[in-house]
Amino acid sequence: MSVDEAKAFRIERPRQRTTGAVFASPHSGSEYPWAFLRASVLDERSIRTSEDAFVDRLFSAAPDHGAPLIAARAPRAYIDLNRSADELDPALIRGVATITHNPRVSSGLGVIPRVVAGGRAIYRGKISLEEARARIAEVWRPYHRALQREIDDARAEFGQAVLIDCHSMPHEAIDAAGSRKGNRRLPEVVLGDRFGAACGVEIMDLVEDAFTRAGFRVARNAPFAGAYVAQSYGRPSRGQHAVQVEIDRSLYMDEQAIAPAPQFEEVRARLTGVIAEIADIGRSGAAVPLAAE
Repeated sequence: MSVDEAKAFRIERPRQRTTGAVFASPHSGSEYPWAFLRASVLDERSIRTSEDAFVDRLFSAAPDHGAPLIAARAPRAYIDLNRSADELDPALIRGVATITHNPRVSSGLGVIPRVVAGGRAIYRGKISLEEARARIAEVWRPYHRALQREIDDARAEFGQAVLIDCHSMPHEAIDAAGSRKGNRRLPEVVLGDRFGAACGVEIMDLVEDAFTRAGFRVARNAPFAGAYVAQSYGRPSRGQHAVQVEIDRSLYMDEQAIAPAPQFEEVRARLTGVIAEIADIGRSGAAVPLAAE
């Protein structure tokens, strides 16, 4: 790993790679540049509310089961690795064309976010296009190059790659979605495969079964179907599958304090069982029928 890559992310590797599964945590980064914090109007706690705090720790057993885990170092408020590099927000970045039809960008959630959770503004004013491009060059591109390498290596060695894109969701988000539908049994895990476009149905079924056997209530694609990573890396017809995993934060952390809850290790242990099953899925290679895109 180059010096630049080491600043952007870390990879926890198994002693011996035994599966085509790849685990990634693009939003758990918590290394906030001092200059960025000084430029923000938010305090240090508020700026962390968009962070998928501790998700990398929840999935830290991946290398023990023969799979790599790649985790961002930079926080989501600084740069969002689950967005396309061209999702630039004209309301934040000087020199960007003002016409956009992208609802994520319009809401302030482009590759350089303008807001954190609750729509709270991060900056006092705008930032330069040069600053935005620098973040993309220094963090976004190294992360995605590394992720693609891990996927390519998995396909070459095991005949397929199964990318598990690990995230967390605020409890209020899933609570609000459930209330709109009159659903009293809210899902604790939402699996997104872009409605079948990012993952073969057989593999998606197996991933869902793994979470269900671990005692989690699981939903698919609602309210989160997968964003840039699932859309870009999920190519089932090529043996390249991607599943976005969203875990209810209230299961394992105190959302107000942004601290692990007493039951953190219990949830982590349950997820370790899920990781083991997904690693087995990634060992099945060509034995698993591939779905058409």
